Amino acid sequence: MDEKLIQDICEQTPNFDICVSSLNSDPKSSSADNPELALIMANVINIKAANTLNRIKDLLQESSGDRDALISCVENYKAILVVDLPQAIKALTNGAYDIAEDGFFDAVLQANFCEDGFSSGSSPLTDMNKYVHDASDDARAIVRLLI
Repeated sequence: MDEKLIQDICEQTPNFDICVSSLNSDPKSSSADNPELALIMANVINIKAANTLNRIKDLLQESSGDRDALISCVENYKAILVVDLPQAIKALTNGAYDIAEDGFFDAVLQANFCEDGFSSGSSPLTDMNKYVHDASDDARAIVRLLI
């Protein structure tokens, strides 16, 4: 697969720039097929979600912001890391693309739930939540190309 094919696939996702940068971050993408590209996206999401969870834990230790929302976000990101992404990855490797799509969609929802949980409307995690949301939405779009 060459750069043009990655561009063509990413043009079919909602967040072209995140798609291209995520896929290009892994050298394996140059020879990957669609399911492998979705797995690369899953790995990128996994790293970003783990970083977000660590940031949430740091914020809780600093006692900054809305503690209830942060505690809720811990649960959201644990769901992404323990349930949603493993489900998507397992389904991708087994060719169960509809189940993989569901796993990525659940990750989209969890990032939204975290962001929406801040009563002040001002989340300290907006950029991180947006990235996890957008990358998960892109992974979902890549999987939909397989269905």
